Amino acid sequence: MSALNLSVVVPAHNESGNLPDLIAEIITALNGRTDYEIVIVDDCSSDATPQVLADLQTRLPQLRVLRHLKNAGQSAALRNGVRHARGAWIATLDGDAQNVPADIPRLWDEMQRRGNPNLKLIQGWRTTRRDTGLKRMSSKIANGVRSRMLRDATPDSGCGIRLVEREALLNVPNFNHMHRFIPALIRQAGWDVDTLPVSHRPRGAGSSHYGLWNRLWVGIVDLFGVAWLGRRSRPTIVQEQTRP
Repeated sequence: MSALNLSVVVPAHNESGNLPDLIAEIITALNGRTDYEIVIVDDCSSDATPQVLADLQTRLPQLRVLRHLKNAGQSAALRNGVRHARGAWIATLDGDAQNVPADIPRLWDEMQRRGNPNLKLIQGWRTTRRDTGLKRMSSKIANGVRSRMLRDATPDSGCGIRLVEREALLNVPNFNHMHRFIPALIRQAGWDVDTLPVSHRPRGAGSSHYGLWNRLWVGIVDLFGVAWLGRRSRPTIVQEQTRP
């Protein structure tokens, strides 16, 4: 497979009502800016998502679809999308369409502007959340506890939109719910991480797949594992010396 600059990876489960407009927005945002592909990972949806994606594929050559034969969760869907992606850089979006694809070029331009070879991740930061009060509360608590324990210098690690180097992401530990800790894992590997304010909007169709338990308490339990990894990690970035 030929290499591309950018792959947009979208994990999706039962998002048939959101994907057509979301994909159209991605195309509008990126056409003419860089070479790219869109990789949708269908996490064994039980609604019309497979049919919707099959129809879109007949009209959109830049669209690739991967499908889990068994539901495996958002982190597994993200990981498999990145593994199969052809882009050197990965932009991620959630399939619920609350992330705004128009922010992808801003992330891309900011990464190019920095010119820092050690910067491997620009994480989105939802400065204005468009969620229910319960969802905002649980995320605020989890973000506060996570920030104090991991010192990842990221106010919103759960934001689904980010730009990350493919190779760097594939080299961090892989586990269930790892998508919530990508900034900490990248930093633990010795790379630089930064944030950029991004837009956020209400869910257009369907319902959230996360409740209070798997958003707050499970995330806090996972924190101890990630903190343990951080204490044990010894990041080493190797550069080959060129011949004189």
